Amino acid sequence: MNVCAVMGPADAGAAPRAPASPGCMGAAFAGLRIGLVGPLPPPAGGMANQTRQLAELLRAEGAQVELVQTNAPYRPAIVGRVPVLRALFRLAPYLAALWHAAGRCDVFHVMANSGWSWHLFAAPAVRLAALRGVAVVVNYRGGEAGVFLDRASGSVARTLRRASALVVPSGFLADVFARHRIRAIVVPNIVDLQRFRPATQRTPGAQILVARNLEPLYDNATALRAFGLVRQSLPEARLVIAGSGPQESDLRRLARDLGLADAVHFTGRLDRDAMAQAYRDADVALNPSLVDNMPNSVLEALASGVPVVSTDVGGVPYIVEHERTALLVSAGDAPRMAQALLRVLREPALRERLRDAGLEQARHYTWIQVAPRLAGVYRDAQARGARGGPRQSPAPTADQSGACAPTERDD
Repeated sequence: MNVCAVMGPADAGAAPRAPASPGCMGAAFAGLRIGLVGPLPPPAGGMANQTRQLAELLRAEGAQVELVQTNAPYRPAIVGRVPVLRALFRLAPYLAALWHAAGRCDVFHVMANSGWSWHLFAAPAVRLAALRGVAVVVNYRGGEAGVFLDRASGSVARTLRRASALVVPSGFLADVFARHRIRAIVVPNIVDLQRFRPATQRTPGAQILVARNLEPLYDNATALRAFGLVRQSLPEARLVIAGSGPQESDLRRLARDLGLADAVHFTGRLDRDAMAQAYRDADVALNPSLVDNMPNSVLEALASGVPVVSTDVGGVPYIVEHERTALLVSAGDAPRMAQALLRVLREPALRERLRDAGLEQARHYTWIQVAPRLAGVYRDAQARGARGGPRQSPAPTADQSGACAPTERDD
């Protein structure tokens, strides 16, 4: 079986490396010729890191992976400054690369996101694969799927009729598609427990980490305001914002206006190892986003033994449970966010309870748990062939979070 995976841009969040002991799937992927098409760092966003991670994991299993990058540098570079022209300069070579890759594989794996990403990257890949008789697995991501499908479900459904299966990383997105009468299989995101691991020795302090890019969607402004309230009770508290984006100057200005400039550190873009260290240096991780699906930053914090405070938006409640594996608050509510942060920082028993439960939850998102499900989707897609349409039979075993369950059940 030859498998080509096609990925497009998605939300932010770092992603881990291949495990040190590969080959957990035996011969399931060995010898496969996989065309992996998608964005690569930089910038280090969720989909870019997932593309790189999947290539590493599949190669570790003996697969032959061919990468086709959707966010390759513009040539000449000046083209990147011209909006319409840059789209043409990127799309034309992208389509050509897809066409050639389709001639060397049996299955396309199309990572998709909402909005223009769907129309420019995912839909053309699905239709081109169908034209060449190649089976297609669509892997849809992005917390804004509900809004997107409300206005574009017709065109999305028509494209999906050319696919053999629809895969999503969380029960949240499976429910979103179900409301539009489209069945989805849950294959969750993967976290590397070797890279993202707890600190061996650390004295508890009051360092808060936000690991989201500096974009309106992630509402770092509310995180700053909540931190200001925390500082009124804990003057020693510090905030680290690990990410980059168009709002950096505005957020730095807000920090100054709130009198927090000396207590807030903007790290800029971090590589994977530096990001893992940032988690180990933190006492609590804060996810202030307004919209979310299955944020890798939350999974990485859990795996690093860092208690999580998060907004309760989108798919977040599908991967963490309030008061058990995280503390959840409403989006945009700085006072409640500050209260939750202070609880974690001030209550050792709560901190340890969240830490232990989070570590256990993170174990459900390892490659050894997820790989069999991905291999099964590939096998089924190839058996169905192109233009098969998403399956309507029950999805593979998953709990509500989308984590791989230890026993067979249909939730």
